[in-house]
Amino acid sequence: MVADAQDIKHARFDMARVTDLIEKNAPDAPIALMRPEALRRSAQTFLRGFPGAVSYAVKANPAPDILDTLAKTGITAFDVASVAEMRAARDACPKARLHYHNPVRSVAEISDAKALDVASWSVDRRSELDKLGNLPPTSEIAVRLTLKRAGGAYDFGSKFGASADEATTLLQEVVARGMTPALTFHPGTQCTDPSSWSDYIAACAMIATRAGLRLASLNVGGGFPSDADTDATALAQIFATIRSAVATHFPDHPPKLWCEPGRAMVADALWLLLRVKARSDDALYLNDGVYGALGEWRDMPVPGRRIVLQTDGRTRSGPTCGFTVFGPTCDSLDRVPGTWHLPAEIGEGDYVLLTGAGAYSLALVTGFNGYGTREIFNLSSLCVQAGQHRLAS
Repeated sequence: MVADAQDIKHARFDMARVTDLIEKNAPDAPIALMRPEALRRSAQTFLRGFPGAVSYAVKANPAPDILDTLAKTGITAFDVASVAEMRAARDACPKARLHYHNPVRSVAEISDAKALDVASWSVDRRSELDKLGNLPPTSEIAVRLTLKRAGGAYDFGSKFGASADEATTLLQEVVARGMTPALTFHPGTQCTDPSSWSDYIAACAMIATRAGLRLASLNVGGGFPSDADTDATALAQIFATIRSAVATHFPDHPPKLWCEPGRAMVADALWLLLRVKARSDDALYLNDGVYGALGEWRDMPVPGRRIVLQTDGRTRSGPTCGFTVFGPTCDSLDRVPGTWHLPAEIGEGDYVLLTGAGAYSLALVTGFNGYGTREIFNLSSLCVQAGQHRLAS
């Protein structure tokens, strides 16, 4: 997603709103700042650039405002992992196409999902295929493949995924039961290696040939890197690799192509505005932490910038040093791994603005000790008034 003049313009506009908010209101609670224009532009990048159809992985951020904006931008298919996510997607888009690609489900969940008319189901083992019971012939069963190869920030194949031999057998069983065969995979989160997709696509073509069938669709998963942590051409290179790999390995009857971005779709759609509650030497205590919107930091550094703002809204600069960052709860485990390099003069009352925080942040808030980012403000319509925040009507 290229940072063109419009991206820069909108980022500057949003930054001006943030500084105005701080100067006039001095918010003491953590705030999520929604950037709808950035979200629309991200969705359009996939809709225009990906060589197939696009679904959104709801797990990355199920906030109603996020889902509503995506639906209005043209996203009408949603990758869902639970019945609750199905209902959230349908609230935003009543005719949404649902891909239930969490491969393990209870019998009760399957019953509820059938009532919601799921279009595509994923399986990676015979027992889960058996659980599905009778489905209409139009029901797509996407067998989930894993090659157990590195490529992403962490491996998505350690929990789910059938081997090539298992996938071949499962596909044949899908056809024998009168349902529509498909394949899916996930290369791992924040995957920047285009060959991950081409290797998986080649393996899917080989499996379909061995199974003696034609795939109705091929879902190349998510894992796309967010633009906050990669160069401007990374997505374009991945899209081109996918297009070329499908043409090479499915030359005669290419399956319908799907992707299911989560992080890459919504990462830049939210900024987090946190405040320093206290400083003790090289330790900072913020008003949210790993039990809240910084939950994913326990597993991996989140892409984006960390900008320190003073109480008058001005950016704090100067020499930096490393800080240990703690959250606001009484638990000593509420600590962000590693160190954050921030301006050495940062102090109590300052703000830390985290960009690229739209994925998984709000979805992981626990509310432990009564803390955690809960408020969301729309930067495109935020009216800042002395002593209060409100959204413009």
